[in-house]
Amino acid sequence: MVGNPTACVLVIGNEVLSGRTQDANIRFLATRLGELGIPVREVRVIPDVVETIVATVNEVRARFDHVFTTGGIGPTHDDITSECVAMAFGVPWEKHPEAWARMERHYKPGEFNAARQRMATMPRGASLIDNAVSIAPGFTIGNVHVMAGVPRIMQAMFDSLAPSLAGGPPIVSRAVHAQGVMEGRIAEGLAAIQAAHPALDLGSYPYYRAAGNGVAIVAKGNDPAEAEAAIAAVTVLMAGLGASPVQGEPPV
Repeated sequence: MVGNPTACVLVIGNEVLSGRTQDANIRFLATRLGELGIPVREVRVIPDVVETIVATVNEVRARFDHVFTTGGIGPTHDDITSECVAMAFGVPWEKHPEAWARMERHYKPGEFNAARQRMATMPRGASLIDNAVSIAPGFTIGNVHVMAGVPRIMQAMFDSLAPSLAGGPPIVSRAVHAQGVMEGRIAEGLAAIQAAHPALDLGSYPYYRAAGNGVAIVAKGNDPAEAEAAIAAVTVLMAGLGASPVQGEPPV
């Protein structure tokens, strides 16, 4: 994956940190971004605290090619992501003409109140991310893409955003698993296979099932042939220990 643009996901919200809400966006984003050749290299979950959001956005936008935020762009007092991103970029947080016009047309007279107007207030210079589920858009400024936390809305926003993202070669994945094989028995051989394929990410994932415990090995990279070669070597390694390797991920 050398040369691929990189991504960081920021999950913003006290409700995630408190355990009240289980995040459902990370897996979606990591999968879809991998398909676009933009591997997610870091995920952070941070609270609805102005100083934390501003500092974190500035840190990660300097380190990664793309930053995707989820959460905190609704109409309530604790939805502060948009104004914090404006602070991070050092620009005014102001009425976005197109977002404002869309939302004003959408609501009945008198319903586009001050709370809803917050969702049409964005950092100066932001471009809109369309939202096919509900009318309020997300936005992009610089390399930061700001989206909703509600999974269905976030996914709709990402679908709108995806065609504009400059990615790299798609990330492919190949896997093999075997029952009765523990990580400690294959660690040395696995390290040698990784060393022979430095362009791949070779991951080891133990699993525990009623039918038997084992380990799955997953190779990820840009080159399908290299990923298949690495998994073939892992298959030989597992078979050499008396296991019966099965291609693919283990059943849930």
